[in-house]
Amino acid sequence: MRKTVFLLSVASLCGCVATAPPPPLGGNPSSDPLVDPVPISLALEEIITAGVRQHLKNPIAAKFGAMRAGERSLNGRHEIVVCGYVDDKGSAGGNEPFIGKIHPDAGNSFELVAINDASVSGACKAAGLAMPELKPNS
Repeated sequence: MRKTVFLLSVASLCGCVATAPPPPLGGNPSSDPLVDPVPISLALEEIITAGVRQHLKNPIAAKFGAMRAGERSLNGRHEIVVCGYVDDKGSAGGNEPFIGKIHPDAGNSFELVAINDASVSGACKAAGLAMPELKPNS
């Protein structure tokens, strides 16, 4: 009888194991947080356009389209995420989507994350800066 009670006690305790709580539905705990939208001032626009132009084949002819920006803190560092379109006449692609970051705590340095890449739209959407779809040129 003692063995039976002991075995039943042990068996009932086997299910008592601590587990981590499941991640929130629809979210990835390691993903970057959403941004808080901010208006693009003339000074911010100058930082963005100068930063993107450095990576273009024909920076003088570049024309910028719609742009959206938002700020957030990531890993204790303040940053402004920028998504937009640029038309570089030196390339065959026309309007090219881009995503970049501005670091106000580092002298407003601009970092181009990606340009004319399939990941740009998804990265902008994930940050909370969904860009409007462009109509194909006729």
